[in-house]
Formats: sequence, structure tokens, C-alpha cells
Amino acid sequence: MPAVVTCRAAVLEDVEPLYQMISGYAEQGIMLPRSREALQRQLKHFVVAEIDNELVGCGSLCQLGKDLVEIRSLGISDGHKGQGIGSKLVDTLLEHAAARKLPKVMALTYEVSFFKKNGFEVVDTSIFPEKVWTDCVHCPKQHCCDEIAVLKVIAV
Repeated sequence: MPAVVTCRAAVLEDVEPLYQMISGYAEQGIMLPRSREALQRQLKHFVVAEIDNELVGCGSLCQLGKDLVEIRSLGISDGHKGQGIGSKLVDTLLEHAAARKLPKVMALTYEVSFFKKNGFEVVDTSIFPEKVWTDCVHCPKQHCCDEIAVLKVIAV
């Protein structure tokens, strides 16, 4: 019997497991690091996936413009990848974006096939000046970015 995955809003008790998961990805160079303090400040933007009360995935939304939001910090713990948890998190984040009347949802990713499977299209990063001036300007990979931009327009 497959495990039941529950997606919910993150709470204060999730900060440490979020920090550990995100740090693991950051050490591999595939996600920006987040301090515990930053996670506490941004907690209301995070959703988590749980199996039997164990945090096994996370993701967040960051509003970049009046109609644009970015999926950030999307990750699944080792041993739980390939079970549809990432898609459940993306669906939950898309619902949150729709509830906030934000029709454009973008991400920068190395996992293009995952996002395509979830209805996103590859686009040129230059169409997101909000992202470039908000975050990319501070990124160490600014002039040699190897992430791919993806976009999904949703009904709001």
C-alpha cells in the first residue's frame, strides 16, 4: 500500500527539517542556501509534504511582480524521490498562487523534464526582469547561470 502524502502549510517546528533538507541541496550546488532565521521569516510562504508525520518534501512561493510568483526551494528527501511528492507540492503551490490571483508561476531549475511533466514550458530567463534584478544580481552564478527558466500560466 503506497504511503499517504499530506501537503500542508509549514509551521515553526518545520524550520530545522527544512533547514537540513535545503542545506543538503545547497551543498550540492543545486539550491540556494537559507539560514534558519531566513526560513523563520519566510515560513508563511512554505508548504511541506509529510508521510507519517515525517517531513519528506518542501517548496515555497516568492512573489516577484504583480502577476508573477516563483517556486523556490522545491526539494524531496532522499529515499522519497520518484513517488509523486514533488508533483503534489507543485500542485499545492499552484493552488496557492491561484488563490492569490497570481497567474504566472515560474521556476529556475535543473529538472526541466519534471516541470514539463507538470505543465510548465521552457522560456527565456530574460522575460523575468523581476527575478534578474531581485535575486540574480546577487547570485555567484550570475554571469554563468546554468539553470533553465520554466513558466506555467494558470487560471485565476
